[in-house]
Amino acid sequence: MAHAKNHDYHILHPSLWPLLGAIGAFVMLFGAVMWMHGSGPWMGLAGFVLVLYVMFGWWSDVVAEANGGDHTPVVRIGLRYGMVLFITSEVMFFSAWFWSFFKHALYPMGPMSPLVDGVFPPEGIQTFDPWHLPLINTLILLCSGAACTWAHHAIAHENNRKDMINGLALAVFLGVCFTVLQAYEYSHAAFGFAGNIYGANFFMATGFHGFHVVIGTIFLLVCLIRAMRGQFTPEQHVGFEAAAWYWHFVDVVWLFLFAAIYVWGQG
Repeated sequence: MAHAKNHDYHILHPSLWPLLGAIGAFVMLFGAVMWMHGSGPWMGLAGFVLVLYVMFGWWSDVVAEANGGDHTPVVRIGLRYGMVLFITSEVMFFSAWFWSFFKHALYPMGPMSPLVDGVFPPEGIQTFDPWHLPLINTLILLCSGAACTWAHHAIAHENNRKDMINGLALAVFLGVCFTVLQAYEYSHAAFGFAGNIYGANFFMATGFHGFHVVIGTIFLLVCLIRAMRGQFTPEQHVGFEAAAWYWHFVDVVWLFLFAAIYVWGQG
């Protein structure tokens, strides 16, 4: 009885995941720098594989803890706070790319004076028509977000696992469609990444967003698998809530990208 648990917190056992994750991230980024200096990509790829392994193992442990009843109401509050802080950091990350884009759009650098000689987009850059494929991709991503909300309402308010599975499957499918169409758009770009600030800003901002779409799609796919196994209940579905919040964040970022880079950024 002296060691009986008399609190709502989850005391974690010692774990190697944080150390392995730090080592993997260091090797990946150091290898990426060495690759840029001509030493080959293998060190960076090895670090990337280690990071993926840590992510899989660590989150598998978190899922096992949830299924084992360790995620009490107090613990779930902490998990939600952690996700909110993570999304806040992502907002700051994308703010940097918007800052760079607007800075160069409003003050384009010319050979003599930034205001007199500068042109943005630079001369010779043929931008995308926002009202064709970008608009279609916008509608696809918004519909995916709506399907995700449908799935959340089904499990949280109706305890309807069938509709949750259908909503998640539709959200994942539309997320894959978005990624495929974005890759198709990149393959038909009339400008490149290097040599002009518009191309650099465009591909960094939309490319990182596409990377987040891939991550969010994987999140939702994992939630779909867990839903099919019956691991979510109206009271306990924090993992799905976190994935849904992340997916809606991706939606909102894309709306700002579409309005700023595709529409306003035409010049």
